[in-house]
Amino acid sequence: MTGGSNIASLRAALAAAEAKACEAEAKATEAEARAAVAVAKVSDAEAEIAFLKLTIKKLQRELFGTRSERRQRLLDQLELQLDELEASATEDELAAETAAAETTQVQGFTHRKPARKPFPAHIPRERVVVPAPTSCACCGSDRLSKIGEDITETLEAIPRRWKVIQTVREKFTCRACEKISQPPAPFHVTPRGWAGQNLLAMILFEKYGQHQPLNRQRDRYAREGIDLSLSTLADQVGACTVALRPLHDLIEAHVMAADRLHGDDTPVPVLAKGKCATGRAWVYVRDDRPFGGPDPPAALFRYSRDRSGAHPVEHLETFAGILQADIYAGYNALYAAGRSPGPVIEAACWAHSRRKFFELADIAARARRGNDPPPVSPLALEAVKRIDLLFDIERGINGESAEHRLAVRKELSAPVLADLRDWMDTERRKLSKHSPVAKAMDYMLRRWALFARFLDDGRVCLTNNAAERALRGIALGRKSWLFCGSDRGGVRAAAMYTLIGTAKLNNVDPQAWLADVLGRIAETPQTRLDELLPWNRVPEQKLDQAA
Repeated sequence: MTGGSNIASLRAALAAAEAKACEAEAKATEAEARAAVAVAKVSDAEAEIAFLKLTIKKLQRELFGTRSERRQRLLDQLELQLDELEASATEDELAAETAAAETTQVQGFTHRKPARKPFPAHIPRERVVVPAPTSCACCGSDRLSKIGEDITETLEAIPRRWKVIQTVREKFTCRACEKISQPPAPFHVTPRGWAGQNLLAMILFEKYGQHQPLNRQRDRYAREGIDLSLSTLADQVGACTVALRPLHDLIEAHVMAADRLHGDDTPVPVLAKGKCATGRAWVYVRDDRPFGGPDPPAALFRYSRDRSGAHPVEHLETFAGILQADIYAGYNALYAAGRSPGPVIEAACWAHSRRKFFELADIAARARRGNDPPPVSPLALEAVKRIDLLFDIERGINGESAEHRLAVRKELSAPVLADLRDWMDTERRKLSKHSPVAKAMDYMLRRWALFARFLDDGRVCLTNNAAERALRGIALGRKSWLFCGSDRGGVRAAAMYTLIGTAKLNNVDPQAWLADVLGRIAETPQTRLDELLPWNRVPEQKLDQAA
């Protein structure tokens, strides 16, 4: 009897221990779930804080305008931070759901999802109807009547599909004269062509618009089952350049007919005799939108092996008017009195001069230089603030007529400019000539008439940013294609940059425009080629509606 009671007590103790273990395990599971939910809430809060910070900064930028390069870098950094925090919040939400599913005591946490815009109406819809039930799930009756439907939209991307278009030309013989009749062969943009206009446009835009060299395109096509040699692709690029040359010439004539141009250049590595030389890519931008001009914007790119001043003189041989550019001695010959066909008036770039002060006042950049960064110059900071007053005025008159812009500048900008000049003169006398701030001031004071040019003509812009934006693609592309293969390659690239850059300035999809042009240019008379220019392109949807 004693042994039986011992066994019973042992079983009871074991059952109690198991109950305690289960209870402890349940508590541990519950604690893990609560911890996972807490982590998800913290991640969600961090993502929401980052989103609100980014929103605030963007609203401030819209309200007060871009006052410094530092603000743009801050926006970029906030967007990167938001990207990472949103991804982390979603991961933690899923982990919290998994943990909460193992216990009934903890409720899961739903991460705040970012607001999604409706899918664009122009995207084609594919209707997939789920088979309807044939009988009632409740009573089993088959007397069902449709009362409505719910639609769930899912955005999907279909991988690129290749196809071969077979154009069949049937032959007929005449029973009367036995002569054979047959429709003419279809036109190809390139001699002995085999590529369609959309494929050619894609190759061109990938190479010059997306900075994907032909060897990378070849490898990607091979992975998709299309074997195209590098020489074959290069042959098509050369042939398309020739076919599109008439449009390039029309854009060049349009740019050179402007009364005001933006000019700039950037280095371009060029392969030469086993080494890499440094060529130059030049750009001349016509953009009359800041002063309400009716003519469309356009960009003309040119290439040269070096940065000799003879190149801009040649490029602008037929131009007369205002040239907005950085201070570069190569332009000096253009400013000579009595120049034919007319004088070129120099206008300096305020963004370039402001940058010299900003670099001495950029607190964030100096903080990144280590434990002992150079001090921030209070004079440089003051100069930036004073210059920004001019930019504030310019933002208010952007897009207005040249007459209105000039009137506002006379009233508001002239006093600010006079105060800036007096302040610089006073402070400059206190500085050593070796002071970095003194050098920045001298840069402006020695060319004050050029910086004050915008007070004489409402068409003059305060900066040369239009040209710098046009060259930004080349600066980014250098990291992908490393160098041009030859001088001819540089000239060819400049021609394609002209077409693509002009399309972008006119808010036209470059690839779609190139495809349209390549399909129509052969049958378009020379006298009507201007109909193919980007600013004259009619969107396809409008053409469909008109039809």
